[in-house]
Amino acid sequence: MEKHRLGFLSLSAIAVVLTALAFSDVSAEEKKKGEPKPPACNSLKDETGCTAREDCTWVAASIDAKTQKEKRKAYCRAKPKPKPKPKAKTEPKT
Repeated sequence: MEKHRLGFLSLSAIAVVLTALAFSDVSAEEKKKGEPKPPACNSLKDETGCTAREDCTWVAASIDAKTQKEKRKAYCRAKPKPKPKPKAKTEPKT
């Protein structure tokens, strides 16, 4: 009786492993098909790379007027996404 349980348990484990391998291959192929995403705007360090993209803006360095020292380095950031237009509200008829 004990051998039947162990045999059934091992067959179940093998079936689970084979199923996982079969489905992991499919999902890996789907991931490969998609084109790679461009780098995030905040990872760009030069102005030319930032301004070349439409979804990024370059923020100039902040310089102190008295000491002429740089307070904050220049950086690239993502443009804000446009907000969806609100739907026109219709007043209820009375």
